[in-house]
Amino acid sequence: MRYLMTTKPSDTAPDEKLYAEMGRFIEELTAAGVLLATGGLEPGGIRVTSAGDEITVTDGPFAEAKEAVAGFALIEVRSQEEAIELARRFRRIVGDGESVVQQVFGP
Repeated sequence: MRYLMTTKPSDTAPDEKLYAEMGRFIEELTAAGVLLATGGLEPGGIRVTSAGDEITVTDGPFAEAKEAVAGFALIEVRSQEEAIELARRFRRIVGDGESVVQQVFGP
């Protein structure tokens, strides 16, 4: 089962200890074949909305930038419980904040 884990931005600046811990965590998940992709996202983005035949494109940043997704990890695990445990481990490393875990459907 594949899961997308996303995280929102934090007010805390990363330090060398955080980088080292995250590096070890990423290496572990990669070696286990669990981590499929990871990355950070630009804060602005582009919003594309549709209503009937009208398509609107709006450049960011948007008013609630703190609600935007700052980064992601795509993982492949055996169960939702395993995905949640990996998200817990991630939160223990990065500290206070919010992450969302969603199952990815399709091929």
